[in-house]
Parts: sequence; structure tokens; C-alpha cells
Amino acid sequence: MAFRDRGIEIKTAEQIDLMRVAGRLVGETLELLRAAVRPGVTTLELDTLAEAHIRDHGGVPSFKGYSHPPFPATICASVNEEVVHGIPGDRVLVEGDVISIDCGAIVEGWHGDAAVTVPVGEVAADVTELLRVTEESLWRGMAAARLGGRVTDISHAIETYVRAQGRYGILEDYTGHGIGTEMHMSPNVPNYGRRGRGPTIVEGLALAVEPMVTLGSKHTDLLEDEWTVVTVDRSLAAHFEHTFTVTDRGAWVLTAVDGGEKRLRELGVPFGGR
Repeated sequence: MAFRDRGIEIKTAEQIDLMRVAGRLVGETLELLRAAVRPGVTTLELDTLAEAHIRDHGGVPSFKGYSHPPFPATICASVNEEVVHGIPGDRVLVEGDVISIDCGAIVEGWHGDAAVTVPVGEVAADVTELLRVTEESLWRGMAAARLGGRVTDISHAIETYVRAQGRYGILEDYTGHGIGTEMHMSPNVPNYGRRGRGPTIVEGLALAVEPMVTLGSKHTDLLEDEWTVVTVDRSLAAHFEHTFTVTDRGAWVLTAVDGGEKRLRELGVPFGGR
């Protein structure tokens, strides 16, 4: 393993393969949770399901006990105006809610990190569109990454796509990040900005890309629990995330169950998975 550009961790091919194991577990856990979301379910029930699945498949939850104050759960469960880092509890999901589920797992010392936003039953048309725009911007961001390019090529692609779709708020205070032997590492991956800036994208660099988009303001508040981030205007928010890398063959989405092959090919991007 080598470290370049102010502490950025560059993995070998074998280490990226280990990250794929952790990433696939995260992707499978999120698919399980997506199927479990329905009116009447509590966020704690989703958390319990996630922890059991991760541990039963040889993983350890990345989030549980993380940072200070220690995060108390396996997933972040952020409902409606909660953008990120919501703490699971006795809140009951109701028809028309949206829930952003962020999940991380460690397998053999390597991390995977991904997130989805899921509608609870039927939701309003503008909310459905918010989810579509946010998820599509994630894929457009990853599709913009090339070996020899720069990290903000991803940022620029995300912002350009979201801005073209309408009047949305793009969070600036929270970003994507490098990932590997730790969950949060250098470099930061903003969701806005000019292309051609930041560290060079090289083989062995793994990034967690995570656009956070709202129906209103980009500004946020932190609640008294010191974790939950909410929109200042209480507008609804969406959050999608994947861990990915770029090989000499193309992009590889480590937390997508299929490695991202189908969606990348639809975007005209070579698939770089093994």
C-alpha cells in the first residue's frame, strides 16, 4: 500500500478486491432494507435488521461507536427534512415519508459505505423527482471520473446535472470522501465546483461519492443529539452514495451489487470490475 498527495491511501488490486467484499455486503444490506421500508416500520427495526445481516455475513458495522459522541447505531436513518446522520429509534414511518439510509461495513479491515433514499408508500411527484435527480447525479459524477483526471471532475458533473434539472439545494458543508482502511479519509469529494481541481484520480484510489440535495435551501442545522443534520427550512432532502474506484479498464462501483456494470454501460462508461 502506498500513500500519496497528503495522506491519500492508494490500494493494490488485491486490496481493492477486499474492499469489494465489504462493498457488496453494504449493497446487499441496503437492498434488504429498501425492501423492508413500509408504513408502520420503525427506524430502529431497520437498524436491527441491518446489524444482523452485516454480522451474519462476516462484517462489522462501520458506524456503530464511530466518532464523538459515539454514533449509537448501525445505520443512519434520516427522515424527510433530516439530510444525514439521523439516529434510528422509535419513529414510525408513515405514508408519504422519505427515508435516507446510510450504511457502512468493515470486512477484514476494509470499509464499504453507501446510501439510498427510499419513498415510504406513495409520495408527491416533486419528491419522486428529487430522488431521481439525486441518484442520477451520483451516477453522472462517478461516470465523469477518469484515470489522470481530477477529483473535482466528479464534483462538477454532479452540480451540472442537478442545476440542469431545476431549483434544488446542494449541500456544501458535507461532502464525499476517500475510503479504505478507515471510513473517512482524504480527499474530500464536494458535490459542486469547477472541474480539473483537487488530487489526481489514479488506480487504487477509492472514493465514496454522496450527493445530498434538497427541495429548498442548501443550509442546514445540527440537532441537539450532535448528529442529525436537518434543512434550515425543513424542506425534504435526498442522499445517495456509492463507494467506487477506477481501474485501467473503467469504473467499478464497489457497493453496487452488480458492480455498477448495467448503469455505467447505459452511461457509456467502460466497466472496470473484476
